[in-house]
Amino acid sequence: MAAFSLSNFSPVPAAVQCSSSSSSQLRSRRIFLKIEAFASFSATLPSSSSNPKVVVTRERGKNGKLIDALESHGITSLELPLIQHTRLPDSDKLSSVLRSTSFDWIIITSPEAGVVFLDAWKAAGTPKVRVGVVGAGTASVFEKIQPSSKQSLNVAFSPSKAIGKVLAAELPNDGNGRCTALYPASAKAGHEIEEGLAKRGFDVTRLNTYTTEPVSDVDEKILEQALSAAVIAVASPSAIR
Repeated sequence: MAAFSLSNFSPVPAAVQCSSSSSSQLRSRRIFLKIEAFASFSATLPSSSSNPKVVVTRERGKNGKLIDALESHGITSLELPLIQHTRLPDSDKLSSVLRSTSFDWIIITSPEAGVVFLDAWKAAGTPKVRVGVVGAGTASVFEKIQPSSKQSLNVAFSPSKAIGKVLAAELPNDGNGRCTALYPASAKAGHEIEEGLAKRGFDVTRLNTYTTEPVSDVDEKILEQALSAAVIAVASPSAIR
């Protein structure tokens, strides 16, 4: 079985600013091209008619786009979630922090961090916030909010490369005193973002709102099918581990 990461394909460069409709179209095109490239690669692999050709491993319910793209190329797939997200006490704290404190920036570096943030933001009464995201996949989470709420939530920045270190180097500092940033993140995320921002004079508040864990139970029949597949598609280091 071959391991394959969707991050291998980057046919279109990431947009620097996320607020315009043109950049939204660019993000959608980049994600589509990655999936199409992966599907084309998978189509060249051998498989028997009774076994899936590709195993998709993201959390349950988050593999739909890839499954549909594979099916459109006549490629059979099997959903085998290898990781799950667990919310931590800081996720409950996040809503109260948003109610009581204003920040110049909210830093979001993964789709799951975005989902957790949006839940807390709504619980806090949808206060006005300005968001910086690490890349297109993370930005797409915010495209699903109600149009009426978008007046309060402005996705205003994405770095030139979808890397945390680049985000820390490029995030605009308004220059009016000490720029503040709230960074709700995975407990397993590194510290390069808050350290990089601190070196540039930002006052960063980090909250570990969730963590990623391996799934605790896998159906033996599904696992047996998965082992017969030619390719396993992974979207994170946690899935590989």
